[in-house]
Amino acid sequence: MSSRLEPVDERLEVDGGIELRVLRWNPPIEAALASGAPFVLVHGLASNARLWDGVARHLAEAGRRSTAVDLRGHGHSDKPDSGYDFATIAEDLRALIGSLGPGFERPILVGQSWGASVVLDYAVRHPDLTRGIVLVDGGLTDLRDAFPTWEICWERLAPPQLVGMPLDSVEGYFRSAHADWTAEGIEGSLANFEIRPDRTIAPWLSRDHHKAILEAMWGQRTADLWRSLRVPALIVPVDGGESDWTKAKRAGSEAAMAAAGSSGVAVRVNWFKGDHDIHAQHPDELTEAIIAADRDGLFTGPLVS
Repeated sequence: MSSRLEPVDERLEVDGGIELRVLRWNPPIEAALASGAPFVLVHGLASNARLWDGVARHLAEAGRRSTAVDLRGHGHSDKPDSGYDFATIAEDLRALIGSLGPGFERPILVGQSWGASVVLDYAVRHPDLTRGIVLVDGGLTDLRDAFPTWEICWERLAPPQLVGMPLDSVEGYFRSAHADWTAEGIEGSLANFEIRPDRTIAPWLSRDHHKAILEAMWGQRTADLWRSLRVPALIVPVDGGESDWTKAKRAGSEAAMAAAGSSGVAVRVNWFKGDHDIHAQHPDELTEAIIAADRDGLFTGPLVS
């Protein structure tokens, strides 16, 4: 029998009767004496909660509780026709966190890519419900700065047509393109798709819902959010060697620190080298960076008024 730590897999209802799938990771008995704030882990666009398995496992081994969520439209959560704007997603998170029970009243929220934009938006809306945020390669740049119009943005960033592709081909691509990823990272990536009886795949996130989220991102202005932020933040950008994007993230990091710092908000930046999905590639190093920031007191300060 495997002794590998596994999460509790359940569904919780949020406002409007929508159910979200969550994975609760609890420390093993030998680590349960460790204390500290819990974590809520938020995936990126067209991703899913299982991409956080490696990070969540390391958090649990360090004695920390975490919950990873499939946001609406993603993974095994409900897929309503509407509600893919930031305000509704933030309300989903507020209701979800309120349902997690004692100890999760003020978690640290960790988001990757679009998920980083989600937790930044959430923290601005609900600072009293947020101990701090961790932004993993996201929440620093605006789509409007990269694309002159929404139509060009959609044309460039629309997802590829993957419905009906053989599972073996998709899995082979992930393994060859990400040879240094953990097995959990590969499995988490494959969980982005429904696997059909004929062993073909279809993305859990529909093309229409993908477009709705991108359009919401097109309307988001991160500079305004950083000026309004009142809780501490750890920024974890990734230098993947893409010079223009990396430069934009460096400029975004500096602007975020200046904007938040002018309000007295504590912000730390910890750069990584690797892939955009650094949480799947190097979950142990990322987890240690997050715990180190918490251990050093980044997230223990009072709310900034």
